[in-house]
Amino acid sequence: MDKKNLIAWRVAQELNNGDVVNLGIGLPTLVANHIPEGINVIFQAENGIIGVGPEPEPGKENKDVFNAGGAYVTTKPGAVFVDSATSFAIIRGGHVAATVLGALQVDEKGNLANWLVPGKRVTGMGGAMDLVTGARQVIVAMEHTAKSSHKILKECTFPLTGAKVVNKIITDMGVMEITDKGIVLREIASNVTLDEIREATGAELIIPDDLKVMQVNE
Repeated sequence: MDKKNLIAWRVAQELNNGDVVNLGIGLPTLVANHIPEGINVIFQAENGIIGVGPEPEPGKENKDVFNAGGAYVTTKPGAVFVDSATSFAIIRGGHVAATVLGALQVDEKGNLANWLVPGKRVTGMGGAMDLVTGARQVIVAMEHTAKSSHKILKECTFPLTGAKVVNKIITDMGVMEITDKGIVLREIASNVTLDEIREATGAELIIPDDLKVMQVNE
């Protein structure tokens, strides 16, 4: 399993039967491919789909069915299409159990920056600002570093998407929880040492006595 699918698989283990979950663009969309058997998760796309399924097989895309990032998706039986106002009412009303988002930076206070690199032209924040305030849990799914640069920091330097909103960070190196005391490392990847993950992190990691090794069962 490559890094991105490893992260997506581990995120999928956090989701519960009956959860309504929003997946951000990019890596988070892979989560839909790794839901455990017997678990029914209802995926929501903020452009107005309730009941998104796994990504379509190559050549079987429906050009009229795509997520908020413009990527083609499938739908599950019983899926519905709603207007933007209804879709965002679901998000803002607290009906989304979790949102899974990528990140440019996350810091030890749970601040999230995932929409703008200063000096680069972007189209805007999209629905991320609503998602991080409306979802009951915010999970960041990303590779631990970007070109050897830290993405997990003591303090974000990029413009924020939301302040103190992140609950968990899941990367190719481990599973971390944001707490009042800082970032607690709950699980570490089997191919990574504590020294390596500390070096790859721009904030202090709290190492609990019950630290576990990330298990991959696929």
